[in-house]
Amino acid sequence: MRQMPKKIKLEDLASERAVLAALCQYGLDAYLEVDFIDSRSFTDPMNQLIFDCIYKSISENTQVELSSILSAANDLGVSEQINSKEEIGFIRSLFNFPIHKSNVGTYAAKIAKLKLARDLLKTLEACQKELGGVTGEEDVMDIVSKIEEPLLEATGDIYQSSGKKTETIGEGLEDYLEYLSDNVSDFVGIPSGFPAYDVSIGGGLRRKCVDLVAARPKVGKSMFGDAVAMHVSSEHNIPVLVLDTEMSKEDHYNRILANLSGVEINKISTGRFTENEIEKEKVLNAAEKLKNIPYHYISIAGESFENILSQMRKWIYQHVGFDENGKTNDCLIVYDYLKLMGSEGISASMQEYQVLGFQITKLHNFVVKYDVACLAFVQLNRDGITKESTDVVSGSDRLIWLCTSFSIFKMKSDEEVATDGIDNGNRKLVPVVARHGEGLDDGDYVSMKMHGRFGRIEQGLTRNEIHENGRSRQEGFETEEIGSEDDIINM
Repeated sequence: MRQMPKKIKLEDLASERAVLAALCQYGLDAYLEVDFIDSRSFTDPMNQLIFDCIYKSISENTQVELSSILSAANDLGVSEQINSKEEIGFIRSLFNFPIHKSNVGTYAAKIAKLKLARDLLKTLEACQKELGGVTGEEDVMDIVSKIEEPLLEATGDIYQSSGKKTETIGEGLEDYLEYLSDNVSDFVGIPSGFPAYDVSIGGGLRRKCVDLVAARPKVGKSMFGDAVAMHVSSEHNIPVLVLDTEMSKEDHYNRILANLSGVEINKISTGRFTENEIEKEKVLNAAEKLKNIPYHYISIAGESFENILSQMRKWIYQHVGFDENGKTNDCLIVYDYLKLMGSEGISASMQEYQVLGFQITKLHNFVVKYDVACLAFVQLNRDGITKESTDVVSGSDRLIWLCTSFSIFKMKSDEEVATDGIDNGNRKLVPVVARHGEGLDDGDYVSMKMHGRFGRIEQGLTRNEIHENGRSRQEGFETEEIGSEDDIINM
C-alpha cells in the first residue's frame, strides 16, 4: 500500500516550554530578551493562552506568580481553559523548570524562526491558490507577480523588522562618527553629476528619498535623467535602473553613444557615423564603454504601477543585492516619468490626481522600505511656463508632499539668455523646495547648457554667480565658462 507523505510539523514544544518557564521565573527581565515573539509564535493552543496571561501579568506587575496568571486569565476571559487541575499543574512546573535567563533568547529565536517558516509556507499555499485561478489570458508579468510579490513582501518585512528596536539617540554615536571619519565624501547621497543641484537638495540623491524634477514636454527631462544615470553608473560604478515610459531602448542607445563619443545623435541613428573613420572609432569605443557600466534600462510603457514596483523589486534582488547586515547596496532608480499608463485607474470615485497621488505614495513607501535613492520626473502644467513654485505640477499636491526635494527644469527665457549670456546655458534648474538642503536664494537658479545633438547636459554657474562674475570681469578678474559644442566634438 502506498504511504501518504507525512505533514511537516514546524514546531518545538520543548523550546516553547523553556520560554514560558523563563518568563515565569524572571518576569520582565526575560521578556525584554524575547519581545520579538508573541502568542502566534507558539503552536500549542494552551501555550498560546498561557503566554497571553503571562504577558498581561508582566505588563501590570513586572513579576509573575501563579495568582497573577490566574487573575490575567480571568480578565482575558480564558479562566475556564486555564483553571483546570492539569493546566495549573503544568503552570506550577514552569516555575521549577531548569532554565538560565541567558539562554531564553536562543529558545525564543528558534520558535520565532519556526513561525517564519510556517508563515512562508502559508504564503506559498496562497500563491498556489492564486495560480490555480490563471486562465491564460493574463500578461506574463501578472502571472509572475502572483508568486514574486507575496514572497518578496514577506522576506522584505523580515529584513525591516529585524533591525527595529527602541534605543537612546546617543547609542552607537561613536561608531557612526568613526564611520564618517573613515569614509569622507563630498555628499551624503549619490552625486548626480550636477554639484550645485546636489548641494541645494542636501548632498546628492539620498537613500529612502524621492527627488522630483518637473519639466514641460520636450524640454529635456529624459536627457537630464540619462545624464544623471550615466554619471552615477560610469563615474561611481553604482547600479542604476532607468524606468522609461516613452523612449525606446534604441533612442537611449543613440543619446548615450552621442554623449560618450561626441558624435551627433542623427549621425549615429542613421548609421552615417560609419562614413568617417574617426567618428566610427569614437562610437565603437563608446559602445565598448557602455557595455561595461551598470546602467540598466526597462521600458514600462503601458505597465500597471504594481508591475512597475515588481520590476524594481526584482532588479534590487537580482542586480543590486544586500550587504551582510541585510542593507541594500548603493543604487539609484530613475523614474521617467510619473503619469497614468491608461484610463483603467480612473473612475467616478478615483480621479487622475488621486491616482497620481497613490503612485507617489507607493513609490515613497517602496524607497523607504528597500532603502534606495530615486530620481523621478513629472510633467509641469501650463502654469509652469511662467511660474516657478510648487503649484505648477500636473496631477497632485501629494507629489510635492511626499518628495524629498522638488526642482523645476525649464528653458531660459530670451531675457534670461540675454542677461546671463549665451555661454551660460539655455536651460535652468530651479530647486524650489528641499527637505535636507539649503536651496538657493529667491530668484536664483542653476544654469544648464543642453547640447541636444550630442545628448549632453552640462551644469554652469548659478544666476548669482554669473552676476558676481560680471562685476569681477569689470574689475579685471578671469572667470569660468561652460564648454562649447566644439569642445565636445574635439574631446
